[in-house]
Amino acid sequence: MTVVRFALFALLVVAGLVLVAGALLYFNQQSLFYPAPRDYPRGALPGYRPIQTETSDGLRLGALYRPAQPGRRTIVFFHGNGDSLEGAAYATRGLAAAGHGVLLVEYRGYGGNPGSPGEAGFYRDGEAAMRWLAEQGVAPPATIVVGNSIGSGPATEMATRHPVAALILVSGFSSLPDVAASHVRWLPVRSLVRDRYANAAKIGRVAGPVLLLHGDRDRVVSVANSRRLAAARPSATLTIVPGAGHELVYGDAAQRMIADWVEKLPSG
Repeated sequence: MTVVRFALFALLVVAGLVLVAGALLYFNQQSLFYPAPRDYPRGALPGYRPIQTETSDGLRLGALYRPAQPGRRTIVFFHGNGDSLEGAAYATRGLAAAGHGVLLVEYRGYGGNPGSPGEAGFYRDGEAAMRWLAEQGVAPPATIVVGNSIGSGPATEMATRHPVAALILVSGFSSLPDVAASHVRWLPVRSLVRDRYANAAKIGRVAGPVLLLHGDRDRVVSVANSRRLAAARPSATLTIVPGAGHELVYGDAAQRMIADWVEKLPSG
């Protein structure tokens, strides 16, 4: 085999491998981006009661809720892609201890809920949560929307649609293609990823204050994502936590930072 033929053969092999890898990514996006836990808590957690929201496409989704103490706001929390309501309760324990109400949103396809996860569906799930709160007399200005990791997508979307008191993103991303491209640099993943969650393009439309928290050792969603979000929303408070990884939201330091920032918000 001549050198030219060998080079052409090697090029075809590489091209084939790239095509196969691209096809695997394209057709397996749901399992890659939405690894819903198989085990999940059933029933209420201490301090919470189980509720059901109803989406515009007819799904009834289980969630957990604890009402706010007088004069406190209600947190609408969107958890990360591999998490559960139990983890969401732990991630919001500081706010709950301060007397704020908490609605732990559970997505379609998670926690025993019907449906399949995806960007458009997550936005419907968020709308169902906001509507349920409004029916309980908790209007958007009395709510603070919080999103962790992939939860930054529906959280940002809800904060652009509703006049919420504030938006908090922990380990959030500028877009899902940005995250995918940082992990797979040798594939044209930006054109392969169907769900976008274009947070950086939207965050400038959020009416209320914005807090961005990110660990500088996050290997899942790099801190560059929150820097891009801050550039798109210069008035946002960006706090980078040294030594913290993608587990940031569960740590005591993040609990204190979030609770302190919320405490300083103008009263609603």
